[in-house]
Amino acid sequence: MIEVKNLVKRYGNHLALDNVSFTIQKGEVVGFLGPNGAGKSTTMNIITGYLSSTEGDVLVDGVSVLEQPEKAKQKIGYLPELPPLYTDMTVNEYLSFVCDLKGVPAKQKEETLARVTKQARISDVRKRLIRNLSKGYKQRVGIARAFVAKPKVIFADEPTGNLDSTTSRQVLYSMLEMAKSYGITFVMVTHEKELAYCGDRIVTIKDGRVLDNVLLGEDEKAENRRRLFGDVTSGDIAEPETTVPEEKKPAARQAKAVAAAVAEKVNQESM
Repeated sequence: MIEVKNLVKRYGNHLALDNVSFTIQKGEVVGFLGPNGAGKSTTMNIITGYLSSTEGDVLVDGVSVLEQPEKAKQKIGYLPELPPLYTDMTVNEYLSFVCDLKGVPAKQKEETLARVTKQARISDVRKRLIRNLSKGYKQRVGIARAFVAKPKVIFADEPTGNLDSTTSRQVLYSMLEMAKSYGITFVMVTHEKELAYCGDRIVTIKDGRVLDNVLLGEDEKAENRRRLFGDVTSGDIAEPETTVPEEKKPAARQAKAVAAAVAEKVNQESM
């Protein structure tokens, strides 16, 4: 699915990547592990076609990123740590917009929206403004966005780095469940060893060089996921935080003091 061949990246006299090579098979969940400054983001940006390499090439589902970058990009989904969301839209409006960008046929749009919102555990907030969602739910909207077009591979760059521990586990669990259900190759870029080891394969990079590329055994994977997720299952994902729905807010307020108090309460509950 992904074949990285002898990548070299130089910035002047600085060697950011030094002959990086590794292979990832179709449908694998991969932890791309390394400390800050190891070359993770540089490698990912080259694979996704957003940065050119000095030397080497990358094949994504048999397509060369160097020779056919646009065709290769069509096979790739991307989830950054902070998803690029339009916060003045509702969840439904935003994901409908993404469907249009990704070329989802009009007849399939509603089915696609229902599918990704259900699997990302955001069906109950489809009509809410994105700006009123918690960080965890904003990240889940980003997850739904990445899976809309069912790409061949998804890269998630520190996808839980901005979340608390509990929400992080829930969000990561949702991503892995969706990737497995679609047979999508899922690459999580992280500096956290515990998160990287929840996958099938670990690729470790340091100082611009690949140190290891290990396929984990079934028993080891099961133990790693049990330790990370505990009793978390698809049915255990927390429901959306309780907030005052937009349509149920008071239509008029006679005093500025009352209006300010209500607005403050709504804002606190929406965080």
